[in-house]
Amino acid sequence: MDLRIFTEPQQGASYQTLLTVAKATEDLGFDAFFRSDHYLSMGSSDGLPGPTDAWITLAGLARETQRIRLGTLMTAGTFRLPGILAIQVAQVDQMSGGRVELGLGAGWFEEEHTAYGIPFPKEKFGRLEEQLAIVTGLWDTEIGKTFDYDGTYYQLAGSPALPKPAQRKVPVLVGGHGATRTPRLAARYADEFNIPFASVEDTRRQFGRVRDAAEQAGRKGDDLVYSNALVACVGADDAEVARRAAAIGRDVEELKANGLAGSPAEVVDRIGQFTEAGAQRIYLQILDLDDLDHLELISSKVQSQLAG
Repeated sequence: MDLRIFTEPQQGASYQTLLTVAKATEDLGFDAFFRSDHYLSMGSSDGLPGPTDAWITLAGLARETQRIRLGTLMTAGTFRLPGILAIQVAQVDQMSGGRVELGLGAGWFEEEHTAYGIPFPKEKFGRLEEQLAIVTGLWDTEIGKTFDYDGTYYQLAGSPALPKPAQRKVPVLVGGHGATRTPRLAARYADEFNIPFASVEDTRRQFGRVRDAAEQAGRKGDDLVYSNALVACVGADDAEVARRAAAIGRDVEELKANGLAGSPAEVVDRIGQFTEAGAQRIYLQILDLDDLDHLELISSKVQSQLAG
């Protein structure tokens, strides 16, 4: 089981805070550092000191880390034109020496679009499908040849399809809860399928849908990596769990029901349930980015047991 650290910087985090967490992620032996792609805080958070851009952040981290994978859950398709996104991701992949992964979603949070003057189109899923086709098509085009695309929402003509990523293939993540279109899209374009904040039963059901869609698309179900994103709140004892839950404004029992919360032993057991449902990788949503002791505890008492 791979454990990855997943952050929500729109809730309030500077680049320096994210760098500190990314370096701890690397030092403590986690597989990757991922972040959300949002420009507006949610809930009661004031969001101070303000939003950071996902791909500018990852570009900086690419130069200041050596081992961990870097990526997004999920880059919002409404924020970037697909040709520009392909350039951005390829460049950050080069800057990292080939450690980047692209999670790409349709975008959903209308308020942040309104707040920053970003168009919020009605038809987002069709745009996402074209974006995936364009980004992967640009990367796959042989050097010296050009790429053309004539879609409903995007048209490219005579693109040199440059630059290329450092990796032969940047892993692409598609995710969500949709029963039909999402599995089909993952089967066509994804290297990894991620389901965020889902129960064990919903996880099992959705992974099955994606496997079926992959088979129907002529792929093997095992061609994809299957992952969950779950909030983490781990403590050495009940008091520490309660303190960490309070720090993020959540109830302990709710966290145990819907995430990975409790003692290290409880969390290891809970991860085992998701493993049985087909999960191969878990993104640990860390909401208190100043609590590095939390990461150390997960590394030493949870990750170590999974590795064993």
